[in-house]
Amino acid sequence: MGISASQFNKFLFFKLPSAYWCGVRVKSIDAQKCETSVKFKWINQNPFNSMYFAVQAMAAELATGALVTNAIRSSGEPVSMLVASNKSSFSKKAVGRITFTCSDGEKIQQAVDEAILTNQGVTCWMQTVAVNDKGEQVSVMDFEWTLKRRQR
Repeated sequence: MGISASQFNKFLFFKLPSAYWCGVRVKSIDAQKCETSVKFKWINQNPFNSMYFAVQAMAAELATGALVTNAIRSSGEPVSMLVASNKSSFSKKAVGRITFTCSDGEKIQQAVDEAILTNQGVTCWMQTVAVNDKGEQVSVMDFEWTLKRRQR
């Protein structure tokens, strides 16, 4: 069984308070897709009157990481997860409410299954696309997750 959006938001409050106080929230999650969002406000601004890139990165990483967490949890096996690298591309100022969507649930489930089956480290690139209230693309962020089955 997967983790709900409200459970992730509670987790943010206790384990990632900087993301929580900046306004990052999980909007929805299922086995295939995760949506997070954050609204531009004083606490997450940069000097150019838009959202600080690191706040966007927190929301984007959470969209991918929540899918990774769900895939691991549904496997029932102990699997470690870690971001190895990331790439970002910004195309528009982030103002208003920004929604981050990752639809790589199937891809990460296959990677988790491979890590469990082979007992080897596996990497998987996942992408998050961010759009503003008008549906205009603001940024695209890619995260390379590494997965490895832990020994019991």
